[in-house]
Amino acid sequence: MERPLLDHLDVIATDRGVTRSEILRDLVRAEVVRTQVRSRVPAVAALTLVYDHHVRDLTERLTEIQHDLGERVRSTMHVHLDHDRCLEVIILRGRSDELQSIAEKLLATRGVKQGGIEIITQLDPESGGHDHAPKKKRRDRAAAAESA
Repeated sequence: MERPLLDHLDVIATDRGVTRSEILRDLVRAEVVRTQVRSRVPAVAALTLVYDHHVRDLTERLTEIQHDLGERVRSTMHVHLDHDRCLEVIILRGRSDELQSIAEKLLATRGVKQGGIEIITQLDPESGGHDHAPKKKRRDRAAAAESA
């Protein structure tokens, strides 16, 4: 690695209070996720939108798009930032490439001022989520499944 680039890496590491290795690990992890997003893998995402609620029919359009997405929308949170702007956080679940497309469509909607998406990959494709049952109940179910 060229010395000037290494010097920049050292500044970042010092500012964050971590080692070069930790910075490099985070960079590799981010690149792996970017690659997985293109690979159509199971994922969840947090999509944030800041928009002007005075734009005609914008709130209705955003709501209609979310209803059309059905089960892919897991949750939403709506916050009034000031007289003109709202923040909406939409939690999505589905294939990574589809979540990216959904985000692009919503972010391009007239009246949306800014936003972004964070896609989390490496989910178990067979799981609809995780089990909230107490550990003993999970062990009992696992034992029953093994004996069946």
